[in-house]
Amino acid sequence: MFEYAPAPESRSVVSIDSSYGLFIDGEFDAAKEGGVFKTVNPADEEVLAEVASAGPEDVDRAVAAARRAFPGWAALPGAERAKYLFRIARIIQERSRELAVLESLDNGKPIKESRDVDLPLVAAHFFYYAGWADKLPYAGFGPAPRPIGVAGQIVPWNFPLLMLAWKIAPALATGNTVVLKPAETTPLSALFFADVCRQAGLPPGVVNIVTGAGDTGAYLVAHPDVDKVAFTGSTEVGREIARTVAGTGKRLTLELGGKAANIVFDDAPIDQAVEGIVNGIFFNQGHVCCAGSRLLVQESVFDLVLESLKRRMATLRLGDPLDKNTDIGAINSAAQLARIKQLSEIGGQEGAERWSPPCELPDRGFWFAPTIFTGVTQAHRIAREEIFGPVLSVLTFRTPAEAIEKANNTPYGLSAGIWTEKGSRILAVADKLRAGVVWANTFNKFDPASPFGGYKESGYGREGGRHGLEAYLA
Repeated sequence: MFEYAPAPESRSVVSIDSSYGLFIDGEFDAAKEGGVFKTVNPADEEVLAEVASAGPEDVDRAVAAARRAFPGWAALPGAERAKYLFRIARIIQERSRELAVLESLDNGKPIKESRDVDLPLVAAHFFYYAGWADKLPYAGFGPAPRPIGVAGQIVPWNFPLLMLAWKIAPALATGNTVVLKPAETTPLSALFFADVCRQAGLPPGVVNIVTGAGDTGAYLVAHPDVDKVAFTGSTEVGREIARTVAGTGKRLTLELGGKAANIVFDDAPIDQAVEGIVNGIFFNQGHVCCAGSRLLVQESVFDLVLESLKRRMATLRLGDPLDKNTDIGAINSAAQLARIKQLSEIGGQEGAERWSPPCELPDRGFWFAPTIFTGVTQAHRIAREEIFGPVLSVLTFRTPAEAIEKANNTPYGLSAGIWTEKGSRILAVADKLRAGVVWANTFNKFDPASPFGGYKESGYGREGGRHGLEAYLA
C-alpha cells in the first residue's frame, strides 16, 4: 500500500460565524423563543458555531413570510424564475470550494466527496430545474399547471446541501415558496445557502430557513398554512409525519430508509464489481439511504469476491475529512456512532463473522472502521435493519430466482445493484426487483434528470427529473 503525505484542504477558505440566526423574509434574525444549540465538527468534536433553535412563533413567522411572497413569485413568468435559479447555480459553482469545506467540517464526509460529488450535483440540480421553469405546460401535468403554495421541507444530515437542492430547486422552478429545516447536526451549509439566495437577489420570503431539532420540524409539518410537506430521513419519523398530515389535504412526499441489495453474478467483472461494492457501502461512511448494505454474491465466486473485497478494503484510508487522500471520514454524530456499534455487536452475537482491515482510529471525534459481516442470513438484524454506517452484510445465492427473492425480502425498496456481463440478465432481474432505482454495473450514480425514490417503507413520491416537478404542481 502506498503511503500518502497529508494533503489537507485549507479551512481558511470558508468563514464560519460564531453564531447564526434564522433566515426569515430575506434577513437573519434571532429566535424569539427557541434558544440556541451548538453544531460540532464530528472529526474532532470542536464546536463550529452556535445556531438559533426555532420555536412555534419562529416557524409561524417563516411560514407567514413564505405566504406573503407566494403570489408575487408564482405570478412571475417561468423564464424570470429561471433567471434566479441559474444565478443560484452559478454562485454555487463560484463558491463551491467554500461550500465543500464547510460541508466536510459540519458533516464529517471526505473533502473529495464534498468537492467532486456533492457540490457539482447541487449546481446541476439548480441548472436542470431552471431549464424546466418556462416549460411546465409541456411537462405532462396539464396545459396550465399551477404551484401548490408554501412548501415545508425537512432535509437530513447525510447530504445536507444536496438534499436542499433536490427540494428547493423544483419548488422554486414551479412557483412555490419554501420554508426549509436542515438537520440539527448539519445546519451550516443551509445557512450559507441563505446567503447565496441574497447574493442572487432572490425576493425576500421565497426561501426561508429555520434551524432546530425534531420539535422545529414537527411545528413546520403541522403548520396549518403549509400546503406541501417534503421529508427525507428515517422511516420512523416518516410515519409520524404521515400521521400528522393525514386528513389535512396537504401534499406529502417521503424519501425514507433503505437496505439495498447489491447482486454480484458469477459472470461479473470482479475488480469492477468490488469497486462498486466499496462505493456502494463505504461512500459517505455508509450514511446513504440507498447504500448497497446487503451484498448478494453467487456461491461459485464468493471466495474470489470476498478475497478481492478484503484486499481493496485494506487500502482505504480513514482519517481527517479535509485531507484530500481520505476515503472514510467521521461518523456524523455520537448518537449515530452508538447505533452503528450497537447493531454491529448484535451481528456478532447472532453468529455472523465480523472483519475489518487494520485501521487506526483517531483519539477524538466519532469514528468507525469499515466492516463486513459474512455468514449472514435473512433473519439477522444486520440484514434487515438500516445501520446507516460503513457496515456490509454479505449473503450468498445460487440462482437468479434466489437472488431476486432475497433482494426483495426486505421492508424497504429504495435501490438495488446488478453486476453481470449479460444485458438480458440485467433487464430480466431489474424488472423483478421492487426498488425505485436499479443500477447496472455501477452504484450510487445520480443525475438531476433521473427520478429517485422508493417503494414500501422507503417512502413514496419521486425527486429529480420531470417526475420531481409533479409534487409541487396543483
